[in-house]
Amino acid sequence: MYKPGSAAALCAVASFLAIPVLGGVGPGSLTQYVNIFTGTAQNDNPGNVFAGAAVPFGMAKVTLQVAGYSPAGYVSESTELARGISPLHDSGTGSSEGSYGNFCIMPVVCAGFSQCPALEGPRSLRRVGDGNNDTGFPGYFSTTLVNGVQIELASTQAASLERYTFPAGTMPTLVLDWTDDSPHSFLFGQMHADWPAQRIIMNGTFRSSFGPSQFSYPAFQCVDLSLAGSISDRTLFGGNTNGMDARRDDLDFWDLPPVAERLRRPDFIQPLQAGAIVRFSPPSSENGSILVRRGVSYTSAQRACENMEREIPAPDFDKLVADSNAQWEDKLGRIVLANGTSDYIRRLFYTSLYRTFLSPNNATGNAPPPYTDTEHPYFDGLYCSWDTYRTLFPLMALTSPREMAQIADTYVDGWRREGWLPECRANNVLGWTQGANNAVPIVADFIVKYADHAADLGLDLNEFWEALEHDVEAVPANWDYTGRRQESYKKLGYIAYNYLESGSTGQRTREASRGLEYAFGDFAAGMVAETLNKSDVAKALFQRSLTYRHNFDPSLKSDGYSSFVARRFPDGTFVPGSNPVDCSPLDTNSSHECSTQSTNTFGIYESSSWEYSLYAPHDVAGLIAVLGSNDTANKNETFAKRLHHFFDAGYYLPGNEPSFQTPTLFHHVGRPADSVRQVRRIVYDHFNLTRGGLPGNDDNAAMASLLVWHLLGLYPVPASGEMLVLSPFMPGYEIHNELLGDVRVRVTGFDLRSLARDVPQGARAFVDTLKLDGVAVGRCRVDFSQLFAARDVEFVMTDVEVGGCDGQEPSSVSAGGFV
Repeated sequence: MYKPGSAAALCAVASFLAIPVLGGVGPGSLTQYVNIFTGTAQNDNPGNVFAGAAVPFGMAKVTLQVAGYSPAGYVSESTELARGISPLHDSGTGSSEGSYGNFCIMPVVCAGFSQCPALEGPRSLRRVGDGNNDTGFPGYFSTTLVNGVQIELASTQAASLERYTFPAGTMPTLVLDWTDDSPHSFLFGQMHADWPAQRIIMNGTFRSSFGPSQFSYPAFQCVDLSLAGSISDRTLFGGNTNGMDARRDDLDFWDLPPVAERLRRPDFIQPLQAGAIVRFSPPSSENGSILVRRGVSYTSAQRACENMEREIPAPDFDKLVADSNAQWEDKLGRIVLANGTSDYIRRLFYTSLYRTFLSPNNATGNAPPPYTDTEHPYFDGLYCSWDTYRTLFPLMALTSPREMAQIADTYVDGWRREGWLPECRANNVLGWTQGANNAVPIVADFIVKYADHAADLGLDLNEFWEALEHDVEAVPANWDYTGRRQESYKKLGYIAYNYLESGSTGQRTREASRGLEYAFGDFAAGMVAETLNKSDVAKALFQRSLTYRHNFDPSLKSDGYSSFVARRFPDGTFVPGSNPVDCSPLDTNSSHECSTQSTNTFGIYESSSWEYSLYAPHDVAGLIAVLGSNDTANKNETFAKRLHHFFDAGYYLPGNEPSFQTPTLFHHVGRPADSVRQVRRIVYDHFNLTRGGLPGNDDNAAMASLLVWHLLGLYPVPASGEMLVLSPFMPGYEIHNELLGDVRVRVTGFDLRSLARDVPQGARAFVDTLKLDGVAVGRCRVDFSQLFAARDVEFVMTDVEVGGCDGQEPSSVSAGGFV
């Protein structure tokens, strides 16, 4: 276990002290607390976090592309070989073959130009220290290869500036890869070299990393080599893993057209590795370093060149780093921690908050069809909304209303252009639906909190409502990547197992968990309807949101507890043989699948029935009644015991999104102190600053935003304004919201002794009451609108585990509804 003050903690903190200063340029007052390498370990719960140079929500995410398992391109502490520097990546996604990684540039050291390795295998190298010596901070990244070349990276929204410093006495040489993205999915494209101008443009069409195989996406790059000095040698190359390694210096254009017949014959596919090799003489600087400038786009090569020229008009590497770092300072400054915050918590907080601004990728103005001519914002890398609706977007609502508005508009533009809100858009195309059509609670969360500001933001909420209503009511052609599996859900109130839908198709899996997620989506849409004064529609949606109860089999038992979600036949009976332990951390049976596989037939997605049977964020009071139906008089006690058993027995899965809300459920039975204790254990057991410091895949900052909420002492109920009150890890903070103004949070009686995995006797870790502008409002919940109306928020702390919620019990649809 990792604890502040331990050897691991001291090493993690020391790693910040090794950050280089570039001509006086280094991390700022807040970015100095960010460790960009947290979550980049390849083994031990890989977080799949991007570590490289990027600006907030940058489309260009430039870093080292490492072979093997590297979904974000970069991994640390790995003996895997480096394939080159790519400007396109995602962060924190679970695509095992990787996402993007297109257009690698690899610096090579070779005596004769004809001897320079070009193909991926021969040119790949290890790093000095195998990643342990890599350095960086927000806006800057550096690594050194075993051939002695130091690589330094900086970027803008859609372009990068890369500095390669070669060993003294060597001729700077670069291999520019055209065809090899991370999963080696190149289909066709063109490459053109304007040798007199020292400019190369490339494009390719590649397969998506997380979607139906018939979907593909285009990518374009424009490379300016004129900053590196005069080209002395150059050639185009092409080869494969079967022995071909051909080169031609008489070519400046190469067109690989689509070959439909070959694509239908997998046994005919012989992947081509192709690109260009260039050598410079003399280097562009006295120390042997050369600069390369390039731009990227999903629209055209011309747009990629325009991005490069507009965003990096002059080759000033240090200025670009400083400008990028300043953008990160602005984003991190939206929550400023008070003096007296421990150094460890400050670093943990800002390292996590940093990642919440890495994704999704703002590709506005650079979108592929059918979005190329859209007048609306365009963001890529939305996968998956099932991961991010719980914590990431509610946090964005707290700090970044304009960016949230743009992303919500992006979701609605999916409905405008393709007929549905995108649930899991990856690589600019539709991806697999995971839990449900979870774009609904994301768009709903924005509307519920910012309806009064929609006009100022240029948004038509009637149009937003039309998109939401369509997504919860319409029947898709294929529910695997759009909409819902609707027919039996609407007819029976649950998704029936062994039921033949007549109007659409898709995988017959995940019936129970989808039913729960659909019900929550109905609640989210209902909250929007209520916000927009559509009372009758809201009432009907709230009523349908209570159908989550239909998924519980009261006769299903495990560990002495009864009533678990399970598959259900159309006649109302439940499928026999269900085991709530399946796909939990205690499941030792490796013969069944738990994710999107067609053979996942036990009714739940990426989780266990033990976990999903605690999921009804909009109606926990009703859930308590369902789970305590055999013990009505003591249903709260039964629920509390079941929650404790869930954690103590090992069913809690810290890296899984359905478990995010579970530690706070003690609030609903009047035991907020139990929630605080459980959150303390989770923070210290599963998160730290090391490179393996996450409990699993970051999932586009789902994990990062969860930790930020825990440290702030709050937890949101998505698609509502409600936040449950926990216990802050710092003596106070200020929230700066550009639309709603500033909020000052004070923690009266803050006790450093409470910052421990197990709260010691006498430590003030518990909230006695929450005060808004001096008025006590209870200890269990606060509303988003209350928070920003108050301006002065005070957590009054105590060492007494006070029971009850002091009149502020968390809301539930079946117990009066939400404000």
